[in-house]
Amino acid sequence: MTSEPGYGDLILSGSDGIPIIPLTASDLTPWLDTANPIAARWVKAQSFDASPGTLIQLPDPDGNISAVLVGVGDLLASAKNPAIWALARAATALPPGTYRLDADQVPRVARHAMAVGWALSQYRYRRFLPGTSALEPRILSVGSDIEITAVTAEIEVVAMTRDLVNTPTNYMLPDALEAVARAIAHRHDARCHSIVGDALLEENFPTIHAVGRASEVAPRLIELNWGEENAPQVTIVGKGVCFDSGGLDLKPANGMRWMKKDMGGAAHALALADWVMRRKLPIRLQLLVPAVENAVAGNAFRPGDVLTTRAGITVEIGNTDAEGRLILCDALSYANERKPQLLLDFATLTGAARVALGGDLPAFFTPDDDLAQDFAMSSETLADPLWRLPLWAPYLDDMKSYLADVNNINEGNGGFAGAITAALYLQKFVDPSICWGHFDVYSWNAQSRPGRPKGGEAMALRAAFDVIRRRFGDA
Repeated sequence: MTSEPGYGDLILSGSDGIPIIPLTASDLTPWLDTANPIAARWVKAQSFDASPGTLIQLPDPDGNISAVLVGVGDLLASAKNPAIWALARAATALPPGTYRLDADQVPRVARHAMAVGWALSQYRYRRFLPGTSALEPRILSVGSDIEITAVTAEIEVVAMTRDLVNTPTNYMLPDALEAVARAIAHRHDARCHSIVGDALLEENFPTIHAVGRASEVAPRLIELNWGEENAPQVTIVGKGVCFDSGGLDLKPANGMRWMKKDMGGAAHALALADWVMRRKLPIRLQLLVPAVENAVAGNAFRPGDVLTTRAGITVEIGNTDAEGRLILCDALSYANERKPQLLLDFATLTGAARVALGGDLPAFFTPDDDLAQDFAMSSETLADPLWRLPLWAPYLDDMKSYLADVNNINEGNGGFAGAITAALYLQKFVDPSICWGHFDVYSWNAQSRPGRPKGGEAMALRAAFDVIRRRFGDA
């Protein structure tokens, strides 16, 4: 799926290339004291201070680059912060060529993370820019003790997530999203099928059908299964709203502009499933992607309608623009039937989560404190940020309906705590005995930063894989 194939090829085992020496501010003086006097004078003359993101190229007598100093601030001071973006600027600012990290200078866990950031810094989505030149590769050697296949998998699933979110809707409607799932399944000898159109009614997925029926491309529930029957069951669900017009509660133009990314939850779920299968984790995996376009037509569902969900819970439609939770509730009800040991869902669900936490921090919800602790640990260790918000049960009162079991929005408090009430809505459809976590992700970089170009982004994906791996074991 990556638009520049072979991001994993930017990382090599071994010790070839021009040395890159990461320095913290406290490392700089000792390095200058032991360096070649000419090099030391050069560094001082350039006012290099090892602040984060700074770099300086040291010339040899022939004018070639003999080494590169990269400032990482204090990012390597803690074993819990591997500084994934420490080399992000260097990865594109340096001339094309092969570079290496000195194994004696950088711990293995940090070299793994820095390698991932190095490759992702060179990510470009160029599918519709065929006339532009590809970025000439900067290759990094990370030492023979790094598992290159693990680094490659991490790089490529993040790039896959970015690619899927960046793809324009006219190339990524529900049928195309299904094709992606089938290609992933084929790659790993997994089983993939879908329930499409009116068959959703026959198979009792009424809310997925209601949200997607106005589109020219039929709604569907995509399901992938992989792994041994007797292995621990893990289910991953991803919101696949390929475009969200808002439905009859139509979004304004500025709110609709980037709604191609409303399938960001599905992108995360597909990438996480692919990563699990690449690494052959010892689980029984189920992936569920309810895929729809929330369009406007004569048969669109309406504000004030009452829908009966797969779980038998009736829902009054307070707003057709709160459609993601409607398709997810049927998928979550179906997931309950397997009684998974872990159930995770990803969704670009609410603007309220962005108001509360901004674009960088996915909101994470779970009633399970142990799961929350696991994610907090993985998030910090991998520098993959997220933030737990509470499932504050009293706010459910704000979603009462006078004619159904629940409203799909919180009309009772003026719309406050929208991310929490959306999560509470989903919780109604999850068996309380199941270990469940919900991610409200932005899936987007609003502006470019080193390693993180504007556009689609993977958020909490690396932490989620780490939690699954630590809970159920590696291959």
